[in-house]
Amino acid sequence: MLEDVAQIQKVYIACGFVDLRKGIDGLSRIIGAQYRKNPFEKGTLFLFCGQRSDRIKGLLWMGDGYLLLYKRFEDGSLTWPRTTQEAAELTEEQFHYLMLGLNPLDPKIKEVYPKKSG
Repeated sequence: MLEDVAQIQKVYIACGFVDLRKGIDGLSRIIGAQYRKNPFEKGTLFLFCGQRSDRIKGLLWMGDGYLLLYKRFEDGSLTWPRTTQEAAELTEEQFHYLMLGLNPLDPKIKEVYPKKSG
């Protein structure tokens, strides 16, 4: 997995909305100015979500440069925490919930009611 290759030690999500048109410089400024975190902290992945909940961007300082990640869910969307303007640190389990499309801070499994056959 990516977290093994990139030696990711911490994952933060930027709760609320972020303009995903921003690139590396714009996102790193948001990390420092809005969330008061160090964008040059090696091994720390920062995740952002825009108005559309079917895509996220990630920014990771590798020690010699940034790695910019982008993920788009083809079928479905994320349940992203929108109520706060803080950066929340995720556990490894919460990160996996997020990659499944669940709200990592409040994961709930959606009830499914299959159509009756016949």
